[in-house]
Amino acid sequence: QVQLVESGGGLVQAGGSLRLSCAASGRTFSSYTMGWFRQAPGKEREFVAAISWSGFTRYTDSVKGRFTISRDNAKNTVHLQMNSLKPEDTAVYYCAARRGDIALRRVSYDYWGQGTQVTVSA
Repeated sequence: QVQLVESGGGLVQAGGSLRLSCAASGRTFSSYTMGWFRQAPGKEREFVAAISWSGFTRYTDSVKGRFTISRDNAKNTVHLQMNSLKPEDTAVYYCAARRGDIALRRVSYDYWGQGTQVTVSA
């Protein structure tokens, strides 16, 4: 069982930055692929970024060059550094975990955090 707790959300102006963090419980954190998803009002939850146990990363096209996902296995944490934020990045951001390689589909992830709100004003 893995428990995930996100933090770092907030209100920021367009062009600003935020750093999201996800703290995970469990002694096998390093073996999990970690992902970030987001859900805007009235929309489906969508893939944002993921990092495998080996450090391989994947991003959705709309955030490439602006967001960076990283992990610290010693601290059981994963981060999402978000730069050059846009109003369309406004959403609740969720941390997720799965055993195995990177996956882009929400249903492929076994564990989820409660989410953290990110609001980007124009």
